[in-house]
Amino acid sequence: MPKQVDHRQRRETIARALWRVVEQQGVRHLTMRDVAQEAGISLGQLQHYFRSRAAMLSFAMDFAGEQTALRVGRALAELPEPPHPRQVLRVMLVELLPLHADARAQSRMSAAYVLEALHDEELHARARDGLLQGRAMVEQVVRQAIADGYIEPDRDPVLETNLLLALTGFTTLLELDAVTPAAALEAVERYLDRLFETEDGPGRD
Repeated sequence: MPKQVDHRQRRETIARALWRVVEQQGVRHLTMRDVAQEAGISLGQLQHYFRSRAAMLSFAMDFAGEQTALRVGRALAELPEPPHPRQVLRVMLVELLPLHADARAQSRMSAAYVLEALHDEELHARARDGLLQGRAMVEQVVRQAIADGYIEPDRDPVLETNLLLALTGFTTLLELDAVTPAAALEAVERYLDRLFETEDGPGRD
């Protein structure tokens, strides 16, 4: 009998090959032929799964988002119950920074995706929607932390969410060795300390 092919697994293999091409060679080598070669399949096989470079890139980006969500979920599961919102926000921020191999590959994948999205309306809309969903999750944690007294009630949750997400701007500085991982993490810790300073709230512990 012919061997059954797990199509989802094959797509994930292609996505990881795409990450490696971007990480090792840069965006300019991001062609379907190069990705097929990295994945160990023919160009025809790759085109069976993805008819265009944009479709391949979109799936790879979606898969990267899924992997990030899995890492965040695993890290959150290790927190004591109920988790302190400061710890939750720290996990969400740190997992977006290129501090280990998977996060670096996905960070570079994201950079390639943004460059492509600037010139493709469909990709632009998909990228924007993904960012808005992620932002909404962070804002939800901030709003609940304010409601529960962990953050001062006069803080603007929209502004605080924007400031928290601005910390992910360390990605470029880390990638180009302009700051060290220790310095980036220290900045995250200091900002979270300031955000969660309350006179009468539950506090950090």
